[in-house]
Parts: sequence; structure tokens; C-alpha cells
Amino acid sequence: MNEQAQHGFRPSPIEGIIAVISGGLALTVLFLLPLLEEADTGIPGGTFPAGGENFWVVAVVLVCQSAALLWAKSAPRTVLTLVVLLPVVLAVFVPGPAFSLSTIAIFCAVFLSAGRLPLPRVAPLLVLAVLIIAGAQAFNDFRTGLPATAAVTSAVGQALVVVGAPLLFALVLSARREARLSRTHEIQALAREQQARIEAAVSKERTAMSRELHDIAAHHMSGIALMTAAIQQQIDTDPEEAKRSAQQVRSQSTAVLEDLRRIVGLLREHPEGTRSVETIAGIPGLVEERRRTGMDVDLLLSAARPDRELAAGIGPLAQLVVYRMVQESLSNAAAHSPGARCVVDVDDSDPSQLIAVVHHGHAAACQVGAGAAAGAGVGGGFGLLGLRERAELIGAALDHGPNAEGGWSVRLVVPREVARHPIDADETPQEMP
Repeated sequence: MNEQAQHGFRPSPIEGIIAVISGGLALTVLFLLPLLEEADTGIPGGTFPAGGENFWVVAVVLVCQSAALLWAKSAPRTVLTLVVLLPVVLAVFVPGPAFSLSTIAIFCAVFLSAGRLPLPRVAPLLVLAVLIIAGAQAFNDFRTGLPATAAVTSAVGQALVVVGAPLLFALVLSARREARLSRTHEIQALAREQQARIEAAVSKERTAMSRELHDIAAHHMSGIALMTAAIQQQIDTDPEEAKRSAQQVRSQSTAVLEDLRRIVGLLREHPEGTRSVETIAGIPGLVEERRRTGMDVDLLLSAARPDRELAAGIGPLAQLVVYRMVQESLSNAAAHSPGARCVVDVDDSDPSQLIAVVHHGHAAACQVGAGAAAGAGVGGGFGLLGLRERAELIGAALDHGPNAEGGWSVRLVVPREVARHPIDADETPQEMP
């Protein structure tokens, strides 16, 4: 009843085809059997004439066996038991050569049951089937005049073949089916893993792009905020200076639009959607740009000799991280410590590069800066936290916190990729205007 409740009572097309073939083959041989006996013995109709009582008993048993196969999917164990037990009726009441025709349905029942159920579940029933088939076949052969020893030997061999052959065939098909399903599941798992990698890569690129947008927007917008605050004071006292400040605001707005256009260009597949990568050599221009917005910024550049390239041994990605660190630090200074004097110190004299941005201000300004560092900025969460992740990516060390002057400092140490030449002792930091 559990098997029926689980699978339902409706026969499947495969079981229907097998049942029709099994019944048709068995009945065809049954109708031909009297003719074969008549040709062999010379007796009209043979010992098993068609239309006789024994003939119809065998026919009914064969039809019942074939009909039972229709429910091999919904109740495989029940069907196998019924198909194996029905030939016992023939061995008891109608012994003779027609008994062998019952093995056709048994062959099909074993194949269907072994294909539907796991081997551990169907194995005990198969062993019982071998015993029943062997016993019924031996009893049938003994009643037809075969010696007992020969009857038992023949019956055991026939039972093993009738059960073993379809079992082996079913196991081979099941193994191939499981292998095919395993390959399908493996392909699906690989596809899911590949999709997860793609989604992770896309998410990573989106995060990097959002940080890039944050760095650019924060850099320009903080300058625009300072200039608009100055314009508000200059409108009444110095209109000409206010006009110049308004022009600078327009210039900054144009610059931020251009930078955003470059970032969007990175998302395009066309080759013209490219943009230059900022390097340490662009830091003086960055400082000068801040000065034009009214910010008090000094730049100290150590070991900057004409015969040696600036930041030699620092890769492009590391130089971009350094540039973004200076840009983010200046943006934070403008946002959290307006009016404070800032110093950008680029030390290129050691095997590692040191960059420190110091915000000179009151203790209140330092507290604001500390809050921004801890929370990675109130706006979007990509400030100093994003810089720390970038620093870890290139193996650099990023430190930030209050300094001895009551301000805020950000320090980045970047390892070189190649060895540098020894630095002359007479190289000293020099301040760039």
C-alpha cells in the first residue's frame, strides 16, 4: 500500500509495452506448442491440444502474469512476488512443457523491479524468487517423468538464469543512468560555481568602481563646497574675487564630470572607453589643484633628483593607491577640518615609500577625522576603509590617527618591487611651492 500511495496506480507506457510484448510472446508460443508436439510425436494435437482445459488454464496464468507487469512501477515488489508465485499453479495442476512459458513474465518482472528499487531492498526478494522458481520447476519436471536429481539440477540452473540475467542487465542500465545523472549534477555544480565566481567578480568590480567614484566625487565636491562657502563671503566684500571663485567652481564641476565620464568609459567595451591611471607623479598637480580651491597645502618631496625617476620600483597599481590615499586624505581634511593647514610628505629615499598627510587643526577637528576613519565616512562607506583594503591588496601598510600637534595623520608605507640605488647623504627634503 505504501508503494501504491507513493507512485500511484496508473501504469506507465514502458510497463504497458513490456506487458504487451511479454503476454503476446507467451501466448504465441502457447498456440504453437500443440503444433510442435504434433510434429514431434505424431499425435494429432500433441499431448497439449489447443482449446483443452489445460490449455486455457495456462493461458489465464500467462495473461495474469503479463497484466501484473502493468503495475511494476507503482508496486515493484508486489508485482514480482505475484509473477513468481503464479507458475506454482501450473506446476501443481498443469505440469508440462508449457510451464517454461511463465519464465518470460518473470524475466520482465525481475528487470523492472531491479531497475526501480535499490539492490539492498530487492535482493532478499530475488533470493526468494530463485528458491520458488527452482522449486516449482523441479516439481514440474519431476511430475513430467524427469529423474529427481536431473530435475533439481535443471531447475536450479534455470532459476539462476531467469533471475540473474535480467538482474545483471538492470544493474548495468542503472549504473549508466546514475553515471549520467552524476555527470549532469557535476556539470550543473560547475555551472553554479562559475556563475558564483562571475557574480563575485562583478560584485568586486562594482565595489572597486564605487570606491573610484567616491574618491573622484569627494575630491572635487569638497573643493566646490569650500569655494562656494568663500563666494558667499566674497559677494559683498570682493565681487571680482567672487567671480573668479565662481569660475573655479565651474572648472571643478567640469573636471568632476570629465572624471565621471572616464569612469563610465571603463564600463564600455569600445576601445575609446579608456582612461589614464593616476601615479605618484600626479600628486604635485593634485596639491596645486587643492591650493586653487583655497586650501592651505604644502608638499614635501624627498629624494626627487633629476637623474632618477620618481617612485622607481613602485608598480602602477601601488602608485594609484598612493595617489588615492593623498586625494582621500585631502578631501577628508577639507570636509572635517576646513581651514586647517595640511602637509603632504612624499619620502622616496627609503626602500619603502612613506606618505603622510597631516591635518593641523584643533582637537575637535581630530575627533571628527577619527570618526570618519572609523566609519569610513558618513557618505558612502568607501573612505579610509577602502584605502585600507587597497593597501592590503598591494602589501602596503596604512595607519591613521591623531598626531602630536592635535590634528590627524594618515601614513602609507608601500614596498618596492625592485631594489633601489643607494641614496646620497646630501639629499634632504625640499618644499615645493
